[in-house]
Amino acid sequence: MKKVAVIMGSDSDLPVVEKALDTLGRLGIPFEVHVYSAHRTPEQSRIFAREARQRGFGAIIAAAGKAAHLAGALAANTTLPVIGIPIKSNALDGLDALLSTVQMPAGIPVATVAIDGAVNAALLAAQVLAVEDDGLARALAAMRDADTEATLKKNSTISAKYNN
Repeated sequence: MKKVAVIMGSDSDLPVVEKALDTLGRLGIPFEVHVYSAHRTPEQSRIFAREARQRGFGAIIAAAGKAAHLAGALAANTTLPVIGIPIKSNALDGLDALLSTVQMPAGIPVATVAIDGAVNAALLAAQVLAVEDDGLARALAAMRDADTEATLKKNSTISAKYNN
């Protein structure tokens, strides 16, 4: 199975990123985690992105706040799918990171999830890998089925309490 790279611009992003790591782990997807900054470590970011395919990665998740150029910087240096997680900051509540991540020029795509949307980033990476991995596709389907059952159970509990 291909690995997923999870890159964060700062270690302060880890509380959000851990949700992606937990999701990847639950699905049995191997991953590596690194702290690289588009601004503070541009050369290391570039090298990582350029070598990612040869190192066995199938997708890259990039989490960054504020100016949030990390996902775009990585995407500019690889043809692997890059999934951006805009991280909420105090200054503009994450809107700055969202706009920086989603506004990519033609030719350098970055799939972008919601502000602090680490679980969906991991699930999207899993779906990309599942295109060629039937076992992973089945695991994703089972996870969806479990989510459906949990929601229906909550519906039954609420309905029984409040509906006549």
